[in-house]
Amino acid sequence: MSTSETTLTRSPGTTVVPGSGRVAAARRQRRNWRQYVGFTPALVVFGIFFVAPLCLIVVYSFWTTKNYNLIPGFTLDNYKTIVTTDTYIKTFGKTILMATLATATTLALAFPFCYWLVRYVPAKLQRLLILLVILPFWTSYLLRAYAWVAILGDNGAINVFLKSVGLTDQPVKFFLYDNPAVYIVLVYLYFPFAALTLFASLERFDWRLLRAAVDLGASPMRSLVTILLPQMKLAMVTAGIFVFIPILGEYVAPQIVGGTNGVLMGNLIANFFSGYLLPLGSAASVLVALVIVVLLVLFRKGLDTKDIYGA
Repeated sequence: MSTSETTLTRSPGTTVVPGSGRVAAARRQRRNWRQYVGFTPALVVFGIFFVAPLCLIVVYSFWTTKNYNLIPGFTLDNYKTIVTTDTYIKTFGKTILMATLATATTLALAFPFCYWLVRYVPAKLQRLLILLVILPFWTSYLLRAYAWVAILGDNGAINVFLKSVGLTDQPVKFFLYDNPAVYIVLVYLYFPFAALTLFASLERFDWRLLRAAVDLGASPMRSLVTILLPQMKLAMVTAGIFVFIPILGEYVAPQIVGGTNGVLMGNLIANFFSGYLLPLGSAASVLVALVIVVLLVLFRKGLDTKDIYGA
């Protein structure tokens, strides 16, 4: 009997034709490809507005300029200039420090707020209060940043209050056009990102676990540390990334409230590009991107849900 005529018996009344498995697998593969067709518009947009500019920046970072003209080539002088110039190194370090402090403060404020909101506020009021948190998003980013000039300025709300209680006779210059102003405004601007992320996670938490831990003899604080915080690890890491990464490239807030003393890396890169120092600005941009990639790699395990739920 030839191979083409051979049939295999799987069970009484059921036969399998050789090669039918390969045909079914091919059909499943075609179906798998079809389900990704809907991603085509997103891939096109992603490629045009992200991948292509990123590739150009990487290429420009190895070029040079002469008399405001780009000269193609390959050189590492731009990177050497960034990592060997004292001003650039200090600005880069200050940017990372500012992003770290602002992220830590944002999480420290957002977590107890969301805990109180989910645990003790009636469900009907939770949506209203979280709406108030995101309400600033309804206004322009520039308006929100400029509002702090009126708050922190010489005749702003803070100085008026200090004068009214007799703590000072002259406006305090400490708050505006310096690093403290940048720090305060960044925490204000990015607090909603952390709050929304933590609220969504705490809302799904099973609070019976805490009650069970207390019933078994654990103190309320110990139950929070041993039960709640480990399961909030994913949300905390995600919220931290949502805050930390944008701050690394922040430009507007330091420009408005920081002045010359509150310059961050984003302002430095903008100055490079505005001065048509495209290779130098591109090299600085690539270094910031590398920091972001390293950050994501370091927190990769923190983003793995298996680590959170022990799956």
